[in-house]
Amino acid sequence: MKSAFLIAAVSSGCGKTTLSLGLMRAIARKHISVQPFKCGPDYIDTQFQSIAAERESINLDLFMSSASHVRALFSHYSKGSDVSIVEGVMGMFDGFDKMKGSSADIARVLDIPMILLVNAASTAYSVAATIYGFTRFCHDVRVAGVIFNRVASENHFSFLRKACEDVGMECFGYLTKNEALQTPSRHLGLTLSSREVMDRFIDMAADEVEKNVDIDSLVEVTSRREFPEEQLDIPVVQNLTVAVARDEAFNFIYPANLSIFTKIIYFSPLHDQRLPEADLVYLPGGYPELFAKELSANFEMRNDIKDFAEQGGHILAECGGLIYLCEDIDGEKMCGVFPLKATMEDSKLSLGYRTIEFSHTTLKGHEFHYSHMIDPSSIPGIASQQNAKGLKVDTPVYKYKNTIAGYTHLYWAETDILKLWE
Repeated sequence: MKSAFLIAAVSSGCGKTTLSLGLMRAIARKHISVQPFKCGPDYIDTQFQSIAAERESINLDLFMSSASHVRALFSHYSKGSDVSIVEGVMGMFDGFDKMKGSSADIARVLDIPMILLVNAASTAYSVAATIYGFTRFCHDVRVAGVIFNRVASENHFSFLRKACEDVGMECFGYLTKNEALQTPSRHLGLTLSSREVMDRFIDMAADEVEKNVDIDSLVEVTSRREFPEEQLDIPVVQNLTVAVARDEAFNFIYPANLSIFTKIIYFSPLHDQRLPEADLVYLPGGYPELFAKELSANFEMRNDIKDFAEQGGHILAECGGLIYLCEDIDGEKMCGVFPLKATMEDSKLSLGYRTIEFSHTTLKGHEFHYSHMIDPSSIPGIASQQNAKGLKVDTPVYKYKNTIAGYTHLYWAETDILKLWE
């Protein structure tokens, strides 16, 4: 018997991340293997989940990839685990186009039940109407039960449990109203101290889950003997050495992207002095603005990357990687591959799904950043981008020799990324 379920919520801010991390750690404490997944393009929660479950978390996204790819990812990475937990995104039915790509949509594609998380702050028996609507709105998705968050007392919980009974829905328990259970800042990087902070928070969430959630019943109700197996068909790239930047400053990576490469060397622009020999250098997003002084001080690495670009070496850079290839960010010198200056001043959030049309291929991805280029049109872009509704956005993609960089975090596990250089 293997268990699989998706944690959905009435809305954003209900505490999905806290519950997900607490469940993953609490189940792992029982010496039961847990495979974590995350709905949508988020590359920060997946890092937290990997800490909680001690297994790499995988993104499942129905905009950036096909339904068959999502099913194959789930099948492939669930092998060898006893419980697969998928953390949902936003509210249960919130997708990029009505409910397309929503938590409910992914649960339907995977054919797994959902656990509905309800924020019970400032309400009691009225949650019956909420639960009734959410569990009956879409007839081809299954809700196995409910967990409440921000419960004030046992007396408060008695009203909530009665509401579940009266709408015929199983209640697996609750999390208390506790300010200490607010997820720590996501803008931390992967420093040792930030990992220790997150690990302590996960332990606290797991303690809460163990105390007030019926884990055994939840796992039993969501278990079945067989799950369909699907072959993960990815365009494997042979005979190519890829150097991937991975440290506190660069860590926004979709693991499925890297699975297409057979030879990967990880390196740190923060701590390593030399760029390793490679055919392709990948600079993912992250927090270069938090480590700008340290990155600037490592002039040997900056010079190596600039030389690699000048000699026609292939580089792919996303968001934080783009910043690192600029002349500077707020006065701190970067690699200087592009004659661009980045800044965090007057920052505004730019985010959303993107479809990027290159000359030889089309890719999808997600844009999420606060920084911006001071004069983004000073050099021409090489691709056009549209949002999820097909409307053009002005986010550029730049190219210099064989270096390609932009703000969009690309998803290429279903495509041949090397077509970018054709």
